[in-house]
Amino acid sequence: MKELWHWHSSRLQCGATVARWGHFGAPVLLFPTAGGDAEEVERFELVASVWPLIEDGWIKLYSVDSVAGQAWLNQSLAVGHKCWLQNRYHEFVREEVVPAIRNDCRTPDIEIAVVGASLGAYNAVASVCRFPDVFRWALAMSGTYDLTRFTDGHLDDDLYFSSPLHFLPSLEAGSQLDALRRRFVLLAFVQGRWEDPGESWRMAHILGDKGVPNRVDSWGPQYDHDWPVWREMLPRYLEELL
Repeated sequence: MKELWHWHSSRLQCGATVARWGHFGAPVLLFPTAGGDAEEVERFELVASVWPLIEDGWIKLYSVDSVAGQAWLNQSLAVGHKCWLQNRYHEFVREEVVPAIRNDCRTPDIEIAVVGASLGAYNAVASVCRFPDVFRWALAMSGTYDLTRFTDGHLDDDLYFSSPLHFLPSLEAGSQLDALRRRFVLLAFVQGRWEDPGESWRMAHILGDKGVPNRVDSWGPQYDHDWPVWREMLPRYLEELL
């Protein structure tokens, strides 16, 4: 029930891979962590954690290379190029990955759920906020939402429009905000090692200020910012949100 799709993205100016698990069900796009490829979520057993949902036809699970995430980890790249690539990555998801998923589902207007952990959570929330006409809800686990921490405070147009923390407060009334207010974002975080709970609360406050339905769940100090807790979170929240 697994397939890999490969193509060259003119937007990213490099090759791209999408992985799919399942044969039927609601489409769920799962972003990898920073630097991860499309199969990272399988290697770290996130796919296995939701296998009953896949096998029983509740979901079709998709994942895509974290091209922009790999750039953020590359110290040799200029900050401006990283910001440019992050913006283009979101455009790639909307204009290339979404049509591929819809074609696979044989439903041209099907809405897609988005999920991610760490930097993948950022991409999940950004996808819903930028493209609420396509993405119906986001599950964000242990999210890192302010990428200016990687730019020494630099915020150009590419990063501004890629970052919900920055563009949402200025988003004016209109079709995008109207659509976004019909969506839902679930922000789950832990209080153990390597996590900053303030990131999730800041994101929740900005969503709430714009009237976007959201919820924040804390998993306590016994959990760390790491794969074991995400393997617990993912099936529990998918069963709730489907």
